[in-house]
Amino acid sequence: METEKRKLIFEKEGVYLHTNAKRSNHDTTIPGFIRIVERDGEPALEWSPVQDDGKNAPAVFYTKKDGEGGEEETKFDPGYEPDWAVISTVKQSREKERPPVRETGHWGSFSLPLSELYSLRRARFSLGRNFMVLTSRGGDPLPPLHFHRGGTRELLRAMQRYIRLAPSPVDGRLFLAYPHDSGALSQSFDELQLFDDASSDLVSRFIQDPYATTFGGFSKVTNFFRGALRPPESPLHSRTPSDPHAPHPADDEPGFELITCQGAELGPRPAVTRGQPLENWEQFLDPEGRVTDPQKVKELVFRGGIIPALRKEVWKFLLGFYPWNSTAKERENIIRVKTDEYFRMKVQWKSVSEEQEMRNSLLRGYRSLIERDVNRTDRHNPFFSGNENPGLKLLHDVLMTYCMYNFDLGYVQGMSDLLAPLLFVTQNEVESFWCLTGFMELVHQNFEESQEAMKQQLLQLSLLLKALDTELCDYLDSQDSGSLCFCFRWLLIWYKREFSFEDILSLWEVLWTRLPCANFHLLMACAILESQRGELIGSNHDFNTILKHINELTMKLDLQTVLREAEGIYLQLARCKELPVKVQEVLGLYVASSSDEGSPDLEPKETDTLLSQTEVRGAAACPPSSSHTASHRPPPTYP
Repeated sequence: METEKRKLIFEKEGVYLHTNAKRSNHDTTIPGFIRIVERDGEPALEWSPVQDDGKNAPAVFYTKKDGEGGEEETKFDPGYEPDWAVISTVKQSREKERPPVRETGHWGSFSLPLSELYSLRRARFSLGRNFMVLTSRGGDPLPPLHFHRGGTRELLRAMQRYIRLAPSPVDGRLFLAYPHDSGALSQSFDELQLFDDASSDLVSRFIQDPYATTFGGFSKVTNFFRGALRPPESPLHSRTPSDPHAPHPADDEPGFELITCQGAELGPRPAVTRGQPLENWEQFLDPEGRVTDPQKVKELVFRGGIIPALRKEVWKFLLGFYPWNSTAKERENIIRVKTDEYFRMKVQWKSVSEEQEMRNSLLRGYRSLIERDVNRTDRHNPFFSGNENPGLKLLHDVLMTYCMYNFDLGYVQGMSDLLAPLLFVTQNEVESFWCLTGFMELVHQNFEESQEAMKQQLLQLSLLLKALDTELCDYLDSQDSGSLCFCFRWLLIWYKREFSFEDILSLWEVLWTRLPCANFHLLMACAILESQRGELIGSNHDFNTILKHINELTMKLDLQTVLREAEGIYLQLARCKELPVKVQEVLGLYVASSSDEGSPDLEPKETDTLLSQTEVRGAAACPPSSSHTASHRPPPTYP
């Protein structure tokens, strides 16, 4: 009897299947191993649960002779409803779902010959965990593989030995599998952009697979374990210590700036004091009701917030509902026009019959998501507590109307958290809606399906933290936490779940001023992480305990302390000599002399005026050496 020859090529632990708790009484997650194994010379991708670990023969999938090839758009059930499912899935049809492979509904071991792989899709769980969806050429419904400890990058690298993966022309996250041929390996590396860190795809890989990328491409930013984890056979491993003058490999091209403040003295962090809230609103109005000095108002709001009695009025200016130069009479007309416009949009969805809605899966999906989230948004607040509370109906109606206002974006989880404080302060359906549209102008990119804005913000946060505390960054990297994915919720909804409801009212009005820079919320994240430095490093936390510790900070942070430290960090960095250009850009301190017509304006015009007219207190900041002609803005001063 012949013995099957089996050779293990790749193995990764911590790859989970997520079952649907609504359909099964079993555990909602099944830990297991993912492997690439050669059986009699044929490579196959195999998954087995930890408790099985290869003891039972896996189910093997082959092409159905009379079946169709795999579909490019796989129909699958991710098997979970995360608390932060940032991307709405209502656009995905779930009709004609295939039955589970096993009658029990519980997945066991399975094996897919790589020659039978049609496509794979890399997607991201809302807290940064990667999951991968495989499609066989026979169209079998393979379950999503959730990489809780990273590893997708290494898996793709191992698969490249046998097959070629090329991006789909219609979906950048979908890769199509082709038979291996000579020269295909290097070409597919280029198409996957796994090693081309000169491109913006570094950010995409960082958030899609934060754990692997932290030690791989993103190590260029953190400067930690550089090259230590790169296998010797890697084509990028072209220089050796004995050959320091060899050509730069692909990831060391001169166009990428290594972010480090070694040799650049930060200097002491200035002590910052907070001020009193804005309370004398009338002094800023001329006889016709125009705001005479909007910049002074913003400075006072940034310094101390607004007294509760004035919030309803001032918020409408901060969020763009009222122009700063409008008269009282003009604002009355704005209210009339905007009220009519709001109710025209509201009638659109109110007039849809049940029969019509049954044929509109998109609207039906938005309504379902909204109804679910409204019932769990700020229910401890008296304004939204109780089952028949009118505040809940207003919350629902405003969000449904926003779907009519911006149907492309529609509703995404988290938007109810943004609306609730607006509705609480304005106590008005129409005004809260238009304030929400103004707020969404600032943060709508956070909710877009591409998630490019969230990826960019997490990268920018890493740059700031690296400039402030290299040791803390290195420690987080060493514990698979360098991606800072645990900060995702902070940035997504501007700390709404981290502070008390009353604190959020104060915080958001400060952030709406966009002072001292548009990314002040990132400086707050730095302040929070620095405040936890001793606990994180001193207690020798690993990835799981770091995530647990950060989550447990909810409602335990002092807002005023965080705001003081965040402003102190800004002033400290702004006064740094030779601050890296990338960090200057995050802080809004780097101004290229050439016109940047294609780039978005991250700061309001009022902020530009403030920054350009103020003088430096303390040591002057020197512009870093750069091939670009640029100026280094001085930090602002405040009254």
